[in-house]
Amino acid sequence: MRLSTVILPIRRWSDGGRAEWERAEELGFHAAYTYDHLSWRTFRDGPWFGAVPTLTAAAAVTSRIRLGTLVTSPNFRHPVTLAKELITLDDVSDGRITLGIGAGGVGYDATTLLAGDQQPWSQRERTERFEEFVPLLDALLSEETVTAEHRYYAAREARNVPGCVQRPRLPFAIAATGPRGLRLVAGYGQAWVTTGDPKLAEGAGPADSLAAIGRQVERLGEVCEQAGRDLGKLDKILLTGFTPDRPLDSVDAFVDFAGAHAELGFTEIVLHAPIPDSVFAADQAVFEKIALEGLAQLGG
Repeated sequence: MRLSTVILPIRRWSDGGRAEWERAEELGFHAAYTYDHLSWRTFRDGPWFGAVPTLTAAAAVTSRIRLGTLVTSPNFRHPVTLAKELITLDDVSDGRITLGIGAGGVGYDATTLLAGDQQPWSQRERTERFEEFVPLLDALLSEETVTAEHRYYAAREARNVPGCVQRPRLPFAIAATGPRGLRLVAGYGQAWVTTGDPKLAEGAGPADSLAAIGRQVERLGEVCEQAGRDLGKLDKILLTGFTPDRPLDSVDAFVDFAGAHAELGFTEIVLHAPIPDSVFAADQAVFEKIALEGLAQLGG
């Protein structure tokens, strides 16, 4: 089991932003991720900085911790330009980047770039775009020159020399729960990401969530078996903060939570760095104690 954190890009670099990334490394987290959005939910009217520049700056002030997105999406990205940025970021970080990637959803990312009477993509179109986006991005990060033409995305003699520091490319952590997304995980992912079951009934408790996540793992296993992929060799990442659990209440609460999900096969737990007066409010001292002692108590 590995323990990682998410640092939302809401602070100026000179006013706490840099210190958060440096502290994450000091606390011994396996990785520090950030969201890749134009803005996000309740943070829409406050500061929100770009993911790739933030990760580049973080790479420059750290040396050991892995860095990445949880997650980026096709909503406002194109595979050709994203590949170029990722290769650069992997170089600056000396091979410490993981790309968390998902199909995207509704919200500000889906509407900010719309012009005139354009409508946001439907769920079906988001899925279809995702099915093109991931394989093309895989090729762009793995090959020096790529030419491809699909319904939504194309690349004409796109050159990506010298490629990633990590070979054959930086790892993909793919967020998916539906069958088509899970097939992308089995085909292209080095890791699978879930935030739990978004369809969990209101009032459901931690046991209900654990059971629902267990069913997700079972479905992933079925898809991997069909694809000839060994489920046991696929990392499984749980991004916390979206289930009824409260793992940041205490070290004991975290140990119980992480242990239950480790039994489902999860290899990495990701905790949001506390943000006062927000949906991610938590005691900073408890958060840091979990980072320093949680896995030892779990036996990790």
